[in-house]
Amino acid sequence: MLRMLGTQGPLPIDLAQLPPEAAALIAQMQQRLEQQDQQLAEQVRELAQQQALLERKDRELALRQTKIEKINFELARLKRWKFGAKSEAMTAEQRQLFHDTVAEDEASLQAQLAALQASLPEVPKTPKAPPRKPRRQALPQHLRRVEHRHDPEDTTCGCGQAMVRVGEDISEKLDIVPAEFFVHRHIYGKWACRCCQSLKQEAAAAEIVDGGIPASGLVAHTLISRFVDHLPYYRQESINARSGVHTPRSTLAAWAGYAGAALEPLYDAHKRFVLGARVLHADETPVALLDPGAGKTRRAYVWAYARGELDAQRGVIFEFCLGRGGQYPVAFLGGEDGAWNGTLLTDQYAGYDSAMDARVYPKRVAAGCVVHARRKYDEVARAGTSPVAEAAIKRLAQIYHLEGSLAAMPAEHRHRGRQELTKPLWQEFKLWLELERRRVPDGSSIAAAIDYSLNHWAQFTRHLDDGEVPLDNNFLERQIKPWQMGRKNWLFAGSALAGQRAAVVMSLVQSAKLNGHDPWQYLRDVLARLPSHLNSRIEELLPHRWQAGNAD
Repeated sequence: MLRMLGTQGPLPIDLAQLPPEAAALIAQMQQRLEQQDQQLAEQVRELAQQQALLERKDRELALRQTKIEKINFELARLKRWKFGAKSEAMTAEQRQLFHDTVAEDEASLQAQLAALQASLPEVPKTPKAPPRKPRRQALPQHLRRVEHRHDPEDTTCGCGQAMVRVGEDISEKLDIVPAEFFVHRHIYGKWACRCCQSLKQEAAAAEIVDGGIPASGLVAHTLISRFVDHLPYYRQESINARSGVHTPRSTLAAWAGYAGAALEPLYDAHKRFVLGARVLHADETPVALLDPGAGKTRRAYVWAYARGELDAQRGVIFEFCLGRGGQYPVAFLGGEDGAWNGTLLTDQYAGYDSAMDARVYPKRVAAGCVVHARRKYDEVARAGTSPVAEAAIKRLAQIYHLEGSLAAMPAEHRHRGRQELTKPLWQEFKLWLELERRRVPDGSSIAAAIDYSLNHWAQFTRHLDDGEVPLDNNFLERQIKPWQMGRKNWLFAGSALAGQRAAVVMSLVQSAKLNGHDPWQYLRDVLARLPSHLNSRIEELLPHRWQAGNAD
């Protein structure tokens, strides 16, 4: 049987009934059709192979483009790190050529502007207002004033009559006297009774350095100079020597040791106060620790915890640790009994995972720092490799703008405002990120930034469910900055004990600054009262409860 072209069923004609010539012709045509079918099948297979090859080439090309984009991004970031802080990147000849070009351009623009202004119709000029003199900020009223009177030697007029004072002009000049050392002389009178042969005398006042020469003010000044002004002891020694006072660095270090030991109970009470907050910030920063056995330094860490930025009471506490492992926040926040429960705001560092394990601590909630997500977009935007990053930054800026308007509200009102205003923006932002993620190539820098946001979305939006939770960890990062500045001057901590002593002083001083106190006045008063202060009333000396009047 024979099939017709374009049909699948057999012909109703038997070839044996046809003439031999017609049957041969039909057989020949059938053979050609079969050959054409085979050729067509081979072409289809070749096209499929070519299509697969093209698709593989496209994938390889996209991967190469992604790698190139990522390498360019890394190179741009390295260049910013290496050259961003340098303003003198040109040679003297190049700078001169640059200045010459600027002068030429400025002259050309001035000439064009003058020609345009000459072609305009004259307009009557409005008189300009006299230039306003810059208002100088008034000098603080609490500063001591030394008056200098300037009056004419002779107040008799040329006509012979006595002149009358009708007013005065006052000009104030700011001056300074270097730190003044003075001596407290404590004179303890002896009173005797000749009748009963008895002697009476007041007991010596207790001091932080028992039997030493420094008063509380000098000890506080030493601590403030080191931990607030970041002056090493050898610099303080030379500064004191200019006033004729010999204070070897070993003596200054000993005073700091006595003070650190005396402040330990207050530090423990301050830790209880900080851990009494339902919302905490947490972060850590590296500090060099001297390793005498190895003849070099090793890396240690200062862990920082602070009450929430939106908390009415402020406080920050530092702990010096030998490492960055998860056992340190676990021990600080409390063991399996869960000494602290609440929301912990971190930067998504894995070291906090063990302290926030929901199976062990079901009452602890993890929140994420939104700024860390924004920084990843900012790095991509600076490299100029993705407009998606710039769009993401604009969306986050809109959220932060609305959040700023809610900052002064009570927690309940802030929570309601977030639900009504910022939550829709977060939902829209997530949908947009998911859409853009499907468009950007895998392995690119912008894909990594989007994945970081989506993978930690629940932590980044935790603040929407709690009006007391801040958006980011910037508040605590500002409190850590003194450590970052100090380590450039200290170079290293001499021992783990010295590192923890620094953490004790920095915790109290930084918290005093957070509560609006002068750190020297606070520390001087606390050090003066601690030797005779009851331990049961130690909370009275905490930075958030201390009053400036107590210093007197």
